[in-house]
Amino acid sequence: MLNRFASARATVRYLTIVAFSLGLLVVVLGAYTRLVDAGLGCPDWPGCYGFVGVPTSEAELAIANERFPDHPVESEKAWPEMIHRYAATLLGIVILAILAVAIFARLPLGLPITLTLLVIAQGIFGAWTVTLKLWPQVVTLHLLGGFATVTLLWLYFVQQGGVPRAKVSHKARTLSWLVGALLVAQITLGGWTASNYAALACPDFPLCHGQLIPAMDFRHGFNVLQEIGPSYLGGELSNDARIAIQVSHRLGAMVLAGFTLLLLTRLPSSLRWWLGSVLVIQFGLGVSNIWLQLPLAVATLHNLVALVYLLTIAYVLIGPSTRSSAG
Repeated sequence: MLNRFASARATVRYLTIVAFSLGLLVVVLGAYTRLVDAGLGCPDWPGCYGFVGVPTSEAELAIANERFPDHPVESEKAWPEMIHRYAATLLGIVILAILAVAIFARLPLGLPITLTLLVIAQGIFGAWTVTLKLWPQVVTLHLLGGFATVTLLWLYFVQQGGVPRAKVSHKARTLSWLVGALLVAQITLGGWTASNYAALACPDFPLCHGQLIPAMDFRHGFNVLQEIGPSYLGGELSNDARIAIQVSHRLGAMVLAGFTLLLLTRLPSSLRWWLGSVLVIQFGLGVSNIWLQLPLAVATLHNLVALVYLLTIAYVLIGPSTRSSAG
């Protein structure tokens, strides 16, 4: 019986690794889908033009175009959307398997249940993303939910002893909470920037349209009560509203970087180098997005490295505290 439970625990750890890897893939696919404007590649949910997969034959294409005359099939956009859905569905199945095996092995169920509820919520947000036509509020929450899912999978893996926990000073732990809160706010701003198509509202850096303080419309830029109904593909905001979002994202990055640099002085050397590298890479990707006019690979990596940033801070937060200073 003991061997049976030990085997089940090993299975949970293996499934957690699989789910974590799938979660990273889903986040990357989600970013890619958004960046190639494929979020409405299939105008219905969970199918695609009423089919299980993307319609490809002449007969299927004729039926699809008849069902959605205002949204003709574009295979180059439908495929990224459906591949993203398939990967997300597979992730949900693996998380359900984790819960089932954890129940069998009598493991603590807090995180498996939370993950199950979160992946169900993500499915709902995924459906709303399509049915509400990329409503920015839902798109941003969907992105945050994806990041939360991967972060909880990472914490669950660490909790199972998958990697040793880092010991940090009490002061570093306290500062990490602040950095974590700022990082979540900055990721939210990034999601809001992407969902409102404000990434290139300022085509230059560090200025914006050659100005230190350009014309900005914060009232409309941060209106979280945008109406439901129109398609938000390409964005609906004025340029001044998008500039307000973009400038806020830049200012948020500066504040986050400042407190992260302060945190680096309090971390052990291995973590210091890792987090410092993540910070430099993320800053470089953000600037490159502007200077290179949002190249697909760079923009996708910017999204992924933001997640790595969050995983790193989460790792710092769950380690044991020490009273000694870091170094």
